[in-house]
Amino acid sequence: MPSSAEKQKRSRRENRSWDNILRSGLAGAIAPLDRVKILFQAANPEYQKYSGRWLGVVHAGKRIIKQQGFLGLFQGHSATLLRIFPYAAIKYMAYDSLHMLIMPTPRDETSARLFLAGSLSGVLSVFVTYPLELIRVRLAFDTRTYPHQKNLRTIISTIYNEGTQTVAADGQVNETSKTSKLLNRMPILKFYRGFSATVLGMIPYAGTSFLVFGRCKSALYYMLLHKGSDGKPLSGYEHAEPIWHLSRTAVDLTAGALAGAISQTASYPLEVIRRRQQIGGVLKPSSILTLRETIQNIYKTQGLRGFYIGLAIGYIKVVPMTAISFAVWSAMKRQLGI
Repeated sequence: MPSSAEKQKRSRRENRSWDNILRSGLAGAIAPLDRVKILFQAANPEYQKYSGRWLGVVHAGKRIIKQQGFLGLFQGHSATLLRIFPYAAIKYMAYDSLHMLIMPTPRDETSARLFLAGSLSGVLSVFVTYPLELIRVRLAFDTRTYPHQKNLRTIISTIYNEGTQTVAADGQVNETSKTSKLLNRMPILKFYRGFSATVLGMIPYAGTSFLVFGRCKSALYYMLLHKGSDGKPLSGYEHAEPIWHLSRTAVDLTAGALAGAISQTASYPLEVIRRRQQIGGVLKPSSILTLRETIQNIYKTQGLRGFYIGLAIGYIKVVPMTAISFAVWSAMKRQLGI
């Protein structure tokens, strides 16, 4: 018989495998909408007139196809696929470890601790995979006419070499900016443009996501199945018929969908701010846009509405992806008795 530790390792391995396969497939299906959302969020001047209405999504898609061909709808998707696997693996492995450390028994499962474990696991996973996220956004933002658009290799080179030095008319190198000097000494920082906004957004996103899933799952199991979150009948309900004959997977999908919708709503303004900072290297290559500058620019040009551009598309992407992710995670634990 395999030991408990061996079961846990196998569970994590198989969970990551199935979760990543399903997430990759869903990411591929939603990739065209995701690129349109990034163009709206990042305020690409060619696409601003389309933002704010559903018909605009169709017009934006047609414009992308006209400029770059059908494959232009999937520009940046290669970086998405490269990111999905390590991101999901690190997030769930970190959450399991933090859950066992912070909440060794069911009595220790408070809302604050669930939120903390989710936030920390989200921040760790995004820190490791953030450069791929930045590359994805920069690829999606590039709307130059085919066949001149950038590929994965050239965008990495562009980010690494962009704007740390400027040459004056007399040929002298101008490095008066402190930020420019810092970027010149540590080029890796260019791949972390917008990371502060990402961390601020990941804390409510991942924390709320795990917290809402845990609480919604317990509540739905209780109301619909008369069971605890571990699947065992509650005291006094051993012979009671459930309200609806639903599978545990269906309930997990529902709880995951609610978690995705609520967490996306809570963190979306910071996602928009992050996108603007991520493309800051295109607009202001020798420096890093601050949170304050970015917030002021969004509010000045688009008002409060600017912080929620593309939210409906975000729901289409995040809600099913989060639902599938949590359901697969729960199902694999059940299968291996964890």
